[in-house]
Amino acid sequence: MNKWYFGLAGALLAGPLLAAPMTVYKSESCGCCQDWIEHMQASGFEVTAVNTENMGAIKARAGLKPGLASCHTAHIDGYVIEGHVPAADVKRLLEQKPEVQGLTIPGMPASAPGMDIPGTPYEVLSFDKEGNTAVFSRYPG
Repeated sequence: MNKWYFGLAGALLAGPLLAAPMTVYKSESCGCCQDWIEHMQASGFEVTAVNTENMGAIKARAGLKPGLASCHTAHIDGYVIEGHVPAADVKRLLEQKPEVQGLTIPGMPASAPGMDIPGTPYEVLSFDKEGNTAVFSRYPG
């Protein structure tokens, strides 16, 4: 009984558990990718970074259509996270579990996490296997 009680209390103190670990594929020389990884870690995600110079193949296997790509590609709990998507959106995705392939911020908006230069509005898009998109969230920059 005491083990269960203290275990539960410890879990409550630690906050909600996040889903499976995240794997991020990135170029070794990309500093903004590393900054985004640190943003995700600071938000409670367990991240494994894999350096590769073959990002085209990674993006193709992830089902990313032209126009949806950014600099790094992550996988978590069956979803693809492309580019500098804020941790709050990834958490919402994992909580709501919509029937989408993943989330993306095409390109590299300067205001997104890991870029951190205020002033550029951007949208986070959800996308499906056919490449159809919908606005998941908007940020004023």
